Amino acid sequence: MAVTPQLIKELREMTSAGMMDCKKALEATNGNIDDAVVWLRENGLAKAAKKADRVAAEGVAFAKSNGKRGIIFEINSETDFVSKNEKFMTLVNEIGEALLESNAKTLEEALKVKLKSGETVEQACISATATIGEKIEVRRFDVVDGNTISFYNHANSRISVLLQFSGNIAEEDAYNLCMHVAAMAPKYLSKDDVPEDFKATEMHIIKETTDLTGKPEKVAEGILQGKLSKKLAEVTLLEQGFVMDEKVKVSEFVKQKGASLVTMYRFEVGEGIEKVVTDFAAEVAAQLKG
Repeated sequence: MAVTPQLIKELREMTSAGMMDCKKALEATNGNIDDAVVWLRENGLAKAAKKADRVAAEGVAFAKSNGKRGIIFEINSETDFVSKNEKFMTLVNEIGEALLESNAKTLEEALKVKLKSGETVEQACISATATIGEKIEVRRFDVVDGNTISFYNHANSRISVLLQFSGNIAEEDAYNLCMHVAAMAPKYLSKDDVPEDFKATEMHIIKETTDLTGKPEKVAEGILQGKLSKKLAEVTLLEQGFVMDEKVKVSEFVKQKGASLVTMYRFEVGEGIEKVVTDFAAEVAAQLKG
């Protein structure tokens, strides 16, 4: 069977593999698309190990809860194209279901959790890397166990939030707080959670950018501490003004609802990863030469 552009397109949509890899797979299997999928998998596994050091900074953040347990994780790919692919999202959902039903507490344990296919999470990512042609990996994972859990997944699949409360807060109020965390991006739950080195760095910046000429020592110290407190309030969830009523702090809102916030996780895809800028035109040219 002739290898047509339509066949290549169909195989690419099925597997998310690169265009040239799809072409090679179809040529090697006389245009049989089912055999081409197998060819991609078999030939890709050998290449998967070579991709281990590549930077995967795109992908999906995902949170889920069954009422008694809540999980949140980030799974990365190398390009945005793959992270929006239906096959990739199916893998994300399968991993989410498996992790939710597991007893995994750490990333190391999460990678060993088995999916319905019989593969572990780690093996499934390696298989996806082999088939798709991009590095696929679960980068981080956190979990909360107990009652009163709320979560939020942003529509773009790049931001997820997982919150745990003590007390009985209404589901809608808890969900609105999750949306607040997604929008306002607090780094810490409370002031007690802010590391001393963060405070020291911020105070250094404040001192360097504040004119205290002629101010008495006590007044100057008060100004500096006031600016530091304002900065800490910006990055601390409980000190932030609630996005739905900025006159009320989040801590006050939660207290009014008869609850308290215990745990906060906010994952945004790629945060903290040093991305590599790719010359796309040069990459395509190199593929065509190959």
